[in-house]
Parts: sequence; structure tokens; C-alpha cells
Amino acid sequence: MIAGKIRMPPRTSQHPLRRTKIVATVGPASAPLSMLDTLIGAGVNVFRLNFSHGTADTHRDTAEQIRHCAEQRGEHVAILADLQGPKIRIGCFRDGPIMLTAGQPFTLDTALSDDAGDTEQVGVSYPPLPSDCEPGDILLLNDGLLELEVNTINRTRVECTVRVGGELSDHKGVNRKGGGLSARALTEKDLADIITAADMEVDFLALSFPRDAEDVNEARRRYQEAGGKGDIIAKIERAEAVADDDTLDAIINASDGVMVARGDLAVEIGDAELVGVQKHIIRRARALNRFVITATQMMESMIHSPQPTRAEVSDVANAVLDGTDAVMLSAETAVGDFPKETVQAMDRIILGAERTWQERRADRPINDNADNIDEVIAMAAMQAANRLSNVAAIIAMTETGNTPRLMSRLRSGMPIYAFTPYPSSQRRVAILRGVYAMPFDSHALASDTVNRKAVSMLEDMGVVQTGDRILITKGNYADAHGGTNTLKIVEVGSNIQ
Repeated sequence: MIAGKIRMPPRTSQHPLRRTKIVATVGPASAPLSMLDTLIGAGVNVFRLNFSHGTADTHRDTAEQIRHCAEQRGEHVAILADLQGPKIRIGCFRDGPIMLTAGQPFTLDTALSDDAGDTEQVGVSYPPLPSDCEPGDILLLNDGLLELEVNTINRTRVECTVRVGGELSDHKGVNRKGGGLSARALTEKDLADIITAADMEVDFLALSFPRDAEDVNEARRRYQEAGGKGDIIAKIERAEAVADDDTLDAIINASDGVMVARGDLAVEIGDAELVGVQKHIIRRARALNRFVITATQMMESMIHSPQPTRAEVSDVANAVLDGTDAVMLSAETAVGDFPKETVQAMDRIILGAERTWQERRADRPINDNADNIDEVIAMAAMQAANRLSNVAAIIAMTETGNTPRLMSRLRSGMPIYAFTPYPSSQRRVAILRGVYAMPFDSHALASDTVNRKAVSMLEDMGVVQTGDRILITKGNYADAHGGTNTLKIVEVGSNIQ
């Protein structure tokens, strides 16, 4: 290990100093064109479109505005479409919200009309609920704020006793403590939304509530059949998904990346287990060469406050130190009073956390048994970067973004520049920790000038200077594109070939 501070590139509008990326959810507070532009300037790398709300036309319009703003700024900003999934919800109350008190009886009835709820019962839009429950189960409503204990199952009626009371209003979610509700991951609405997402050419499609790898595989099949070419993100939010390492690893391997969706996950596994599980998911995602997003309530107080709490600062910083690729804002930017200030605060916190860890270090191999040339080259590049002196940057010439993704799985303070001619790949690497897109078409240049031109671009940016070493990876197949098989180390100011 070679310890010491690493000289990082100068800060520009692209935020190259910040390795961890920011995902922001679009909603009424952030949808105006001027605010989207402001948030890109503040540091947003990926915008999330929540398909639980809004119409297909609204999402299409928003995507067009995001791309317009990004193009005007010369930034590579990605779009993530987040499917609603099988969120199990209660119906409505005839006379408005009710108050439940501990010890009172209360019934969930799958046959009750959607608008017939009262102080004794409410409908549920999930017919299998009675068969998925048994006496003694704990049902959690409104993100776990209310608890019901199941007493008896009477055909369509799940008769309960309130254990933890509080106000209950229309359409609140229902979970079972410990998981086990058998709703399939893709609803009819999701299938329609997949077609919309494919037509919009989004960069990422997030699948809600997958139970296992087959749910992820089905989403990928449906998406590809609709013409979708983006990456699939599995949201880890069911207890079944983290019940054992085999299930979790299979879900991670079936996806291109995962999201630690802490809201529903915490409801199902309990708050006490959440932090350890979050860290475990991040570790497994990195070990299995997938990117990972940490989400939910990261800056929740900033919905109504211009400053985060100290606990929120620690929460974001710890996710950064754990190695997450991105941190995500939900209601904070969708409906909050301070969307710009929230992104600025998150940017500031991430930079502070990353300054506490800026040493070169040896890290685990990406895969001890790797037999894939791209993976071996990526591993060799990062091991060399962590051991050689005067290395200032890594250039990965790529078509798909795969090699820089593999590189980003190994911890290093080294900036990785993904040189690619394809806008889709430029946007796809926007989610990767420590990776920055550079539009560059190596096939349009004479082969003996490619490396020199790429290094010259970094010199012009002020990223490197005479005497610095740069690692360059690329494919070197005659008359063929793709397949990284070459690693070269060059020195700025020398005769680079």
C-alpha cells in the first residue's frame, strides 16, 4: 500500500472531485425546467422518475426536459425509471382519516368496497392477504408506524387487534413483519410502464419488491422485448430478498445494479437490523461487480428545513465510506421546499466524507477466479494504480462502459475517465463511483495518435501535468470493436504512442 493524499482533478461544473454520485427524484418541486437545470448545476448525476405517480406523457415530457438541460450544460445525466411494483394498500375511509388506539379491534377486508372504510374496518386491494396471514402475525401499516396483530382469518376478513395506534388515512401501505406477502413483483401497471420506459429510452429501470432472481429475470425479458436497452436495478426491500446470502447474491447477479430501498426493507426486517443489512448489501454488490444505490430518508428533514440534521450528515457520510456508488433523494427533491439546497448539502457532505479517505490501498481482487479478459485487465489497472507512484488518472476506452464499471469496484482515490463515443454509455457510467464520461471516438483517429489525443484532453482539463503517469486500457483487436485486452502506462510529457 502506498499511503498519502492523492491529487484530484480541479473542481468544475461536472463535479469531478466528487466520486459518489447523486440521484434526485423528480416531482412537483423539481419538475420545472429551470429547477431541473439548477439541480444539474448543483450536482445531480441521475434523475429518478417515480412511476408510482404521474402519467406516461408527464414522464416523457420530463425526460425530454432533463436531456435538454443536460445537453445545454454539456453534462452526462442519466434517467432512472422506477416501477411502482406490488405495493399493497388499504382503501379509503368514508369520513376521512381515523385514529386507532392500542387494544381496539380492527379488520382488513379484501371484499370491502374501496371507499367503505370506517373506525372498525377498511378494504385492502390484495385478495391473497387472508391466505398469506395466520394468527399471531404482525401487520404493519403506513411504513410501520402502526401495528396490527392478526387474531383470526374469516374468509376475506383478517381480524386484528391494534398493538401500536395512531392516525390512519387513505391508501396507506401494508406489510407483514418478517415479509412473506406473496405479491408478484410485476403488476399489470408495471408491464405497461415497462413499455413506456423502453420507448423513452431510459438509462436505468428499477424493479420494486423482487422476491428472487427470477423476478429480476422476468423484468429484464419484458424490458428487452419492449426494446429497452438500459440497465436493470433490483430494489432490495423485501425480507425474503435478504433472508439468506444465496437469495441476495442471486438477485444481485441477475441485475446490473441494486438499490438499498430502506423504507419498506426496514418495515419488514425491523429498524434494528437495517444498518447491518445495508452494509452487507453494499459489500456483496461490490464483490459481485454491481453498482449500488443507497436510498430513503437520507435528508428527510430537508423537506421543510434548509439544513440537514447531524444524524443525516452521518447517515450520508457512512454510506459513502461503505462504498456506495450513489445516494438518492426522494421526497426531498420531489416535493420538498429546498430541492437545490438539499442537493448542495448532499454534495458538500459527500466531499467531506471522501476527504477522510484519500489513500491508495491494495484491495481484494475483483474475482479470484476471473477468466474474463476485460475483468483481468480492469483488476490489473486498479492494482497498478494503487501501487505505482505519480499515477494521476486512468483512461478506460470503452464502448459499453463495462471496463470502467469493473474498475470502480476496487477502492481507489484514482479518477477513472470513460472515453466512449456513445451517448448511452456516457450516461450509463454516470451512476458509477469515481467514473466520469468523456466523449471520444478512438475509431475516428489513426491508431498511433489515440493515446496521445486522450492524454492531451486531460491535460487541457488541468487533470494531469508533465511527469504524471496515466494508465490506459483499451481493446486492441484488428478490424473489430469491443473487448478490452490492453493495459498501457504512459507518462505525460513523453513521446506517447
